[in-house]
Amino acid sequence: MALDLIREWDAHLANEKRRSDHTRRAYVATAERFCAFLSRHQGGAVDGAMLRALTPNDLRAYLAARRGEGLGNASAARELSALRSFLRFVGGSNAAVPQMRGPRVKKGLPRPVAPHEAMQLAQDVEDNAREGWVGARDFALLLLLYGAGLRIGEALSLTGAALPLGETLRVTGKRAKTRIVPILPAVAAAVERYVAACPWPIAKDSPLFLGARGGPLQPGVVRASVRSARRALGLPERTTPHALRHSFATHLLAGGADLRSLQELLGHASLASTQVYTAVDAAHLLDIYRNAHPRA
Repeated sequence: MALDLIREWDAHLANEKRRSDHTRRAYVATAERFCAFLSRHQGGAVDGAMLRALTPNDLRAYLAARRGEGLGNASAARELSALRSFLRFVGGSNAAVPQMRGPRVKKGLPRPVAPHEAMQLAQDVEDNAREGWVGARDFALLLLLYGAGLRIGEALSLTGAALPLGETLRVTGKRAKTRIVPILPAVAAAVERYVAACPWPIAKDSPLFLGARGGPLQPGVVRASVRSARRALGLPERTTPHALRHSFATHLLAGGADLRSLQELLGHASLASTQVYTAVDAAHLLDIYRNAHPRA
């Protein structure tokens, strides 16, 4: 029955996907609401057979009902992403999951990707991968861009010599300039999970991130996966792999990092290149002020 499937999916999210407790709670709550809706919408108990036979119209009906409860576009897009993940789990890796574009989210001025959006993007890219190890690879790569501020070219130029990841990583950037960046435990764990799942051997002198046939992973493949995920989630077009690096910088600056330290972490040759983030952060603070101050 539905509750048993939801419990199995929750265990899958925890043990296989390594999702956070917060994400799992949100996903499970969405699945429970959806199954309760289906029970009313179609009549009778919800089981695997019913879930595997759903159509895009069923998803639209659910979202329409949630809109009637006051759900906004961004939240509706997140719920749709969770439901696709749930239905893919129920149907198996070869299941045809009902497809529909997520609600359009109003575009604003260029801003860094919010932390929850960065994680949601990485999770959606993984969930929509054709193979489990490919999803683990893309999740690890995107976490590396957001968690360490790497350019996509820098991440793809890493080799097996970087393994196992420690607390820091030596990165070669533009003009062959090297720098040391810290590695968060969550990022290291994601890379370890990808390496364990990868069907191809990763030698010391071979690329760390491999393509589907065992060759070097091409950046266009990553960009296409992110493009598909951001459309499904209703995220703005500014949500690109490179935007994750910008978000890394902006969030550090907002947290109190000084420009010189940020310059070193990003590998900028000139401090002027780093100073652009002060303008971005100031614009973000101004938005908060306008929305929060009673006289704004």
